[in-house]
Amino acid sequence: MSNWIDISQSLTNEIAQFPGDTPFSYSPTFTKEETGPANIGQMTTSLHIGTHIDAPFHYDSAGKTVEQLDLDLYIGKAIVIDVSHTDKITAAVLQEFEWENVPRVLLRTSLPNNPKHFPDQIPNLDPDIAAFLQEKGVALLGVDIPSVDAPDSKELETHHALYRNGINILENIMLDRVEEGLYELVALPLAIHGADGSPVRAVLRPINEENES
Repeated sequence: MSNWIDISQSLTNEIAQFPGDTPFSYSPTFTKEETGPANIGQMTTSLHIGTHIDAPFHYDSAGKTVEQLDLDLYIGKAIVIDVSHTDKITAAVLQEFEWENVPRVLLRTSLPNNPKHFPDQIPNLDPDIAAFLQEKGVALLGVDIPSVDAPDSKELETHHALYRNGINILENIMLDRVEEGLYELVALPLAIHGADGSPVRAVLRPINEENES
């Protein structure tokens, strides 16, 4: 029996998108009744819908696009940390936790997981977390909110701070029912050539003596 935990938002026609962005839509192009051999579907979507990664090209026109990213960033040991006691997540907040040699950090914030509703406000991630995470050897930051910056941000200060410190971004994971601790993470982006982001199917598996990696 599998002990993988799905932390992805399901892509449905009701999933919320960034205000003004392209919504997700799936529909059948042909049905088996029409064609005989198979059902064939189509979709339209923003690349930043639901659970997704940001490629550096999203906020830097000279940055790497999705297919250029190192896949090792999105596979391996991760730690889930509960920061839901505050709506302002700073380096000082993260200093309250202890972890070593864990290159992927996933933050469970105070925002309830509700894929059908785009939140009016989200917890604030201070740009000063970037240098702290870099000192800890972190290469990937995952959050259970739509963005590491406020949705109406024009400067994307936390995006850029993470980028300067070599930290990649995974957004809109689902951690409401995930306990703090060490996990194996798989959150692979699609190989979309030239893209600024990609939806992912993100899953976790608790690390123990039998499956530690």
